[in-house]
Amino acid sequence: MPQLSEAPPLTADVRLSGLRKSYGPVVAVGGVDLEIARGEFFTMLGPSGSGKTTTLRMIAGFERPDAGSIELGGKDVSSLPPFDRDVNTVFQDYALFPHMTVQQNVEYGLRVKKVPRAERRLKATEALGMVRLEGYGGRKPGQLSGGQRQRVALARAIVNTPRALLLDEPLGALDLKLRQELQIELKQIQQELGMTFIYVTHDQEEALTMSDRIAVFNQGAIEQVGTPAEMYEHPTTQFVAGFIGTSNILERGGRTFTVRPEKIRLTLDEAADGEPGTITAAVYLGPVTKFIVGLDGGGELTVVQQNLETSSEDVHEMERKRVRLRWSPDVEFVIQEEER
Repeated sequence: MPQLSEAPPLTADVRLSGLRKSYGPVVAVGGVDLEIARGEFFTMLGPSGSGKTTTLRMIAGFERPDAGSIELGGKDVSSLPPFDRDVNTVFQDYALFPHMTVQQNVEYGLRVKKVPRAERRLKATEALGMVRLEGYGGRKPGQLSGGQRQRVALARAIVNTPRALLLDEPLGALDLKLRQELQIELKQIQQELGMTFIYVTHDQEEALTMSDRIAVFNQGAIEQVGTPAEMYEHPTTQFVAGFIGTSNILERGGRTFTVRPEKIRLTLDEAADGEPGTITAAVYLGPVTKFIVGLDGGGELTVVQQNLETSSEDVHEMERKRVRLRWSPDVEFVIQEEER
């Protein structure tokens, strides 16, 4: 069973119970249970093929589950088509109408719902303001940058004020700097709206940056659910420890535990307490340096230290140096593998 950080809310905005989906002999989702609160930024995180996108598509109605149920606001929508579900989806490829203006793209869903012209124009203008695209309504999608097109797609999705907004790797096609900027903007927009966001990504940093809670998917099942801090500081399985950030997996006294690289202290003083070893590699990363240390007792550990007064030349000279490693028992967390 997945580890839950806290008891789920009494009234869930989105509830998944025993959700299953197979494609022939391949089990894409093997029995997922989740409760997502109203106004929560909830991220489904995992590698390719882990079941996260299939789960999102079942919530949207694009895929029909083989078993289990999907509830939105307490209503079972498992058999309803996408257009009868109070959700909207934002995709990585924007899915904008190229022949329409930005304003027309954002108004489209309201026009389908036969919202009066003046009202839909007002709502679309407000949505464009929320995504910081005031004054862009008359342009065509082809005249916009990738980041701007993604903002239009977001405005089009939120203008209908759905119960939940589903986001399928929406920032994946953008460059790193723009992706990081939009991560912050997305979180701010979600907080302003108070809307439930369900976000799919394989990017651990993205999940840690934006989420209220995260579910880590692996082989069609959920390994762990928790807040970003809980997932990083207290991984309960070896998969989670390795997938979210870098983690050292150690064994001692019949138990397996994890220690994060930044929790380990490295010293050149061979008389100091700690595990003896030799630096086999040192990588200068600007703010920090990553050391790979081969232990005298076998195995190796990754250590990360801030470069408070260290230059790249200093780091290069550290290779092949003898060191001692130590850490507090408080930063050790026992992990175990879930049986599949």
